[in-house]
Amino acid sequence: MRFSLARFLVRAHIIVNPIAGSVKDRDVLLSQLNRLSPAKVRVTKKRGDAERFARAAVRSGHNYIVVAGGDGTLNEVINGIGRRRKEVCVGIAPLGTGNDFARVIGLPGALEDNIDILLSRKTRAIDLVQVRAEQTRYFVNVSAGGFSGLVDEKLTPEIKRTWGPFSYVRSAAAALPNLHGYKTIVVLDEAERLSMELYNVVIGNGRFVAGGLPIAPAADPTDGLLDVILIPKRSIAETALLAAEMLLGKHLSDKAVIFRHAKKVAVRSRPGMWFNVDGELVGNAPATFQIIPAALNFVVPK
Repeated sequence: MRFSLARFLVRAHIIVNPIAGSVKDRDVLLSQLNRLSPAKVRVTKKRGDAERFARAAVRSGHNYIVVAGGDGTLNEVINGIGRRRKEVCVGIAPLGTGNDFARVIGLPGALEDNIDILLSRKTRAIDLVQVRAEQTRYFVNVSAGGFSGLVDEKLTPEIKRTWGPFSYVRSAAAALPNLHGYKTIVVLDEAERLSMELYNVVIGNGRFVAGGLPIAPAADPTDGLLDVILIPKRSIAETALLAAEMLLGKHLSDKAVIFRHAKKVAVRSRPGMWFNVDGELVGNAPATFQIIPAALNFVVPK
């Protein structure tokens, strides 16, 4: 579903992460974003600011929030909007290291091109996912548990700044000594129950992680379904081959990989596998994922 925000009175609010991965000059960035005026601009200084700014923006009647940052900043904004998501649409100026969800909805890499898209304010309704683990959070792209959770523990801000697009690979290498299986029970739509030893559980609404790795290559964030990808424990040689298939987005054809669609997914494991959502850790299993169809309008290319 698409509609234009242009026919409504627009109250824009821009949330800027000045230390996002691709930001070179803060003053130049703010000058480019100034083309979106009139708009209120808030600049984050620490973790959690974007969520707090988004919550305050919606409460004060702003109906268009522009996220100038990466996937982590976007995730904070989505959680700040929360249950008031029908009152607002979201635009993205992708400035992060990965910009994976921006890639999913077809946004260009250059900020100047995105400014034109943000000015057009053509939107599309995108599914959200609610996850209940140690916290209850929303996300729009991908959640992964198991080995991916260990990788995210290693993925420090310093590594992101130093390694850029290769930061995920660097963190994966650091996490390899801790690779182990998880005795896991996965329940799909309260109907199908799977019990096995896994390395990874991937819940995809979008397709990409780690700056373009197609971890859920068939995912569509408008189909009302989660893509569930289960990676069983296997030998080191088989795991290395699967990793190569993942780089090409060919792993769903691997006979060992289990792929399902579902609207609700419950995961329990021993030990409790850590889950991230859009690259941010939320806690360990048990975790329940629920799709919320057409939940939030995003500004997209025409």
